[in-house]
Amino acid sequence: MAEAEPGTLHALVLEQLDEDQAQDVVSVPLEGKSSIADHMVIASGRSTRQVASIAQKLAESIKQAGHGPVRLEGLPAADWVLVDAGDVVVHLFRPEVRSFYNLERMWAFGDAPPVPTGTA
Repeated sequence: MAEAEPGTLHALVLEQLDEDQAQDVVSVPLEGKSSIADHMVIASGRSTRQVASIAQKLAESIKQAGHGPVRLEGLPAADWVLVDAGDVVVHLFRPEVRSFYNLERMWAFGDAPPVPTGTA
């Protein structure tokens, strides 16, 4: 799993995605690159049902941990769901939709490519 300070919103997001069996989890550090968030996390689910389930569980976990309000966009279609938790923005995709938009490449800014977290 990518390095994340224990107890942070970023760590919570990565742990929850791992627990919910999200696939191909990638964390893109945005600090100093964008003011929208400190981290963008991109992950896939095997189906629209799994994408929706992961998004809803993630939003609930973030709220229960006291990390503030969470905005979900993209339900009920669940091809691409955005989970906006403030400092961490999560994009959950079906694999075909993810490869079409290829957000990892767009946000690399010519740096080394984002490092997968090892979650399968």
